[in-house]
Amino acid sequence: MADNAKTEPTVTLERVNTPPAQTWNYLKTNDITLTVPRLSRKGDVYFALPRLFDRVETGMGPKVTDWVTSQAADATYVEVRAGEKNHAPIVVDVDSNAGTVSDTGVMVRHDADATVVVVSHGADDAERTSAALVRIVVEAGAHLRLVEVVAEGDAHQHLESVGISADEGATVDVRQFFLGAGTTAAGICCALKGDDARIDLQSHYLGQGTQVLDINHVVRMVGKNGRADVRESGILNDAAHKTLRATIDLVHGGSGSKGNEIESVLVNGDDVVNKTMPVILCDEDDVQGNHGATIGSVDPQQMDYLMGRGLSRDQAQDLFVRALFDDALIEAAHPLARKAVFDRASAVLGQEVARDLIDTLGIELPADTEPTAPTTREDASNA
Repeated sequence: MADNAKTEPTVTLERVNTPPAQTWNYLKTNDITLTVPRLSRKGDVYFALPRLFDRVETGMGPKVTDWVTSQAADATYVEVRAGEKNHAPIVVDVDSNAGTVSDTGVMVRHDADATVVVVSHGADDAERTSAALVRIVVEAGAHLRLVEVVAEGDAHQHLESVGISADEGATVDVRQFFLGAGTTAAGICCALKGDDARIDLQSHYLGQGTQVLDINHVVRMVGKNGRADVRESGILNDAAHKTLRATIDLVHGGSGSKGNEIESVLVNGDDVVNKTMPVILCDEDDVQGNHGATIGSVDPQQMDYLMGRGLSRDQAQDLFVRALFDDALIEAAHPLARKAVFDRASAVLGQEVARDLIDTLGIELPADTEPTAPTTREDASNA
């Protein structure tokens, strides 16, 4: 991929990452506008995903989907065969230092298990834009584990748009870790189309300095007796700016479904801007929906206790950040993801603390970690 820091012209993506139901415009939580590079792909031969992926709704919306498909050098298709339980992790490697724009489609056939790891990493000082578009179809009775790690430098802008379609009895587990980038815009939409489908989405984020995080979570509960648990937690320091839109849509016909959403935010800065828009949409009688958000800072008594034992205020606050990185290392499902978390922890907490995290968990990081995404174009003919 060419160095897009030198690329002209640019294009403006207006009103992306929008929720299904918008609030009053003056609150300025309905969307985000992004300026992204536009590369010339004249003469390139682009491998398109099977058409069924066009019907998968994504979190950031069609404008981002169209931009990614026009900018990605190629598309990657992976199929996990029916009943397969030991498929190697499917890794989407997004190198922000190279300005990677990635388009990936995954088909998890019925009764199979699959792990998808999306890793966005890089730490140079150039202003670059990277992006990942991931669309996944989970057939009946299949299980998907999706791990997303964004660990980039403060000069980088990253877009991550995910769409998941889950059929009857499918189970989806999502773990998101937004650990750093100048601007992170991420959206995920999961449609529980079949009866008894489930999703457990846990999102964790860290914002510091003047970083911007814009997150959109959408769960469409279409089938009967669906279950959705959406939990977000994060730490905002300094003058970080975060907007979260979380929508559980209880669609007509999805009787017996239950959806829960809760967010907790720890604020450690007088100039932090935190906006949260939790929404329950309901067009069915026999359903349950709950949502909420809490925001607070470290209890003064807890801070005094820690400082009374020799910690400075910054060191005490770093304990909470360390816990976030600790969780990310535990949940990371591939060496490339762990390496990205380690590198970001080194930048935020220092090399000594990052190494201590690795040693405590007993994790070994190879010097050169290569993604292992078993993908072939021939697989697309099976879709």
